[in-house]
Amino acid sequence: MPAGSNAPEPGGARGGAFTLPNAITLARLCAVPATVWLILHERLDEAFYLFAAAGLSDALDGWLARRLNAHSPLGAMLDPLADKALLVCTYVTLALISVLPDWLAMLVVFRDVLIMGGVMLLNLLGLPPRMQPLYISKLNTLAQIVLAGLALMLSGFGLPAQPWLGLMIWVVAATTVLSGLAYMAQLLRRGTAP
Repeated sequence: MPAGSNAPEPGGARGGAFTLPNAITLARLCAVPATVWLILHERLDEAFYLFAAAGLSDALDGWLARRLNAHSPLGAMLDPLADKALLVCTYVTLALISVLPDWLAMLVVFRDVLIMGGVMLLNLLGLPPRMQPLYISKLNTLAQIVLAGLALMLSGFGLPAQPWLGLMIWVVAATTVLSGLAYMAQLLRRGTAP
């Protein structure tokens, strides 16, 4: 193959949409309504297994994308979308059945809406932000995953919730606020940069 050719490399490295990692990510996205349904019908033990499987699939699709050199623009968009959809929908439905406090679900959703709104506004102003992944945001995502899994497991299997659930609720609340403020500061710096 001539140098500089645009032909796809083995494994879909040139961005083909139909890659194994993308299929796994799409399956994770499709698991969101099933998880919501299970939670709403208070089958939290089954929801826990599905949530855990989705978490494992997130690690698997990332590993496969690197191993098979199968990165793609579609995968880069689908992966965070699937992760965010699963977390936000899990928090909202757990709040609806009173397993998690409603104020926490609103805080998690509001942070994401605020960040997305800021990004969209800067794009409209012709100042596309170059968002850097922040340590506090990674910590917040990890805390959100742990709390959602813990809430599903404890409630689903009838295990005592305190003190762990209460502690994790406040860890998630604190890291959500801090990461939201950090991202907004990043967006504001970008919006006022010359």
